[in-house]
Amino acid sequence: MFSTLTRLFTHPWLAFAFRLYIGGLFIYASVYKINYPAEFAGSIASYELVPYWAVGIMAVIMPWLELLCGVTLVAGIRPKASTLVLGGLLVMFTLAVVITLLRGVPIGCGCFHTIEDPISWRTVVRDLIWLGMTAHIYFFDRAFHLEYLFLVKVKEL
Repeated sequence: MFSTLTRLFTHPWLAFAFRLYIGGLFIYASVYKINYPAEFAGSIASYELVPYWAVGIMAVIMPWLELLCGVTLVAGIRPKASTLVLGGLLVMFTLAVVITLLRGVPIGCGCFHTIEDPISWRTVVRDLIWLGMTAHIYFFDRAFHLEYLFLVKVKEL
């Protein structure tokens, strides 16, 4: 029974499904932020954790980073690198939400749209689940990596 569960949990197809989900999630999250950077900057500023001069920079760079990593993760191009970056972003987002919750600031997440339900501990749990999925991808993903189709293999003489 335990070995069956272990095999199911560590199966590359589960990691592939998580890879598509997390990659698609970050692609979806980035599109609105890229189209409306000023609104996203307002969401970042509402957390009151970033210096004022860095808000605009973050509002422009983070969505493009999310999009780039999401696309490469879905395509299977350098998935470990993309997973590390997205996992780092998830850690940063989760810490920002926890700090904001502990300070009692009633704001929306700003994850997908600017008008969202206020952040709550459910937001933290959701982010931790996504972080667990990225860890699973990092350790167990071996299926359908596009980069392997284009690698040049040198034969020994």
